Amino acid sequence: MPAALEQWLAHIECLHAAPIALGLERVMQVKAAMGWGTPRMPLITVGGTNGKGSTCAYLERILRCAGYRTGLYTSPHLLRYNERVRIDGAPATDEALCAAFAQVEAARTAGPGVSLTYFEFGTLAAWQVFESEPLDVIILEVGLGGRLDAVNVFDADCAVITSVDIDHTEFLGTTREAIGREKAGIFRPRRPAIVGDLQPPRSVMEVAGIVGADLRLFGRDFGVVATDRLQWAYQARGGRRGGLAYPALRGAYQLHNAATALAALDALSERLPVSMDAIRRGLIEVELPGRFQVVPGRPVMVLDVAHNPQAARVLAENLGDMGYFRETHAVFGMLRDKDVKAVVRAVAPRVDRWHLADLDGARGASALHLAQCMADIGVGSVAGSHSSPVRAWRAARERAREDDRILIFGSFLTVSDVLRAIGNGER
Repeated sequence: MPAALEQWLAHIECLHAAPIALGLERVMQVKAAMGWGTPRMPLITVGGTNGKGSTCAYLERILRCAGYRTGLYTSPHLLRYNERVRIDGAPATDEALCAAFAQVEAARTAGPGVSLTYFEFGTLAAWQVFESEPLDVIILEVGLGGRLDAVNVFDADCAVITSVDIDHTEFLGTTREAIGREKAGIFRPRRPAIVGDLQPPRSVMEVAGIVGADLRLFGRDFGVVATDRLQWAYQARGGRRGGLAYPALRGAYQLHNAATALAALDALSERLPVSMDAIRRGLIEVELPGRFQVVPGRPVMVLDVAHNPQAARVLAENLGDMGYFRETHAVFGMLRDKDVKAVVRAVAPRVDRWHLADLDGARGASALHLAQCMADIGVGSVAGSHSSPVRAWRAARERAREDDRILIFGSFLTVSDVLRAIGNGER
């Protein structure tokens, strides 16, 4: 078996012919071979088109402030694979991940051999890490969709859908109704189903009714009351909780994500009681790199992993709320299977110069492809094309003045490349 984490990651990347292959049969087979019983701790599963990462971050931080020991599984990572599996707020060690990978591999090959995808193998390994720790609660972020996503082999005590919009159409369908039906597949009978979408597709409610889930909707069962510029209130079935500071995560939509997380905690309050002090602390202490992350200095830098039309619209709104900048330089790289034109249309009114970047890998779009998409819709002033996001970022820094703004967005790969350079001392 592989010895080091990087060897393991290279190994599991080659086990399945396709990078994405939805379905639960393979994961269920290996899960059964692992011999796991019913989880001894509550499980919260979080799905949605956008807002999943932020909602998971709120849940983790508030629960930790309340004194609970948490396990959190998210994807993708920005800098290191270890970020995907967190124990009590800290990334899992290489040793813990390698031990878990070895146990999953032994179970996978014990019979005829099951061909797992990279994400499926990683999901089972994350659960094995959690099984070996004395945790009070586990939070799982759905990778893609919900119904056929690997995390759905574990029954959620509380299921959350943050939002439903058009993305991954080749796997989930081309309409919000079809996508909503897939995402609602994480609901369970008689268990809370929290929906944060302001206008959820009818399919989400239909699935909740068929399953018999305890459906709780934003705007009907819980919501946000902005009391002033310094504080806000969370409104729910049990009354109002006021005097809350605005979350540390930037962007107007973060109140929405925070309220969705609080609704999930309300639903599990008998098993996981949380004090107001823990909520207040959690909201102001939460951190999540790459989600409208503002790096102070001159020029100001903004990093955001927005990679679909809904996220791009939110990003454009947040950029508009930042105040005056002489010019905005965008460092832009995307995956080829994303809706490049819709993303560009949403952000273009906030951008003056575009620095386009190639992304590596089979799914990565070239700067030439991005430029052609922009030409097709007649949007954007291309300042240059580059072989990587970090080279595009360096070019933007050379052209930007002190009163300008540099935006780095379009993909996790784009943001991670620049964050790695910043971490190495570049500025």
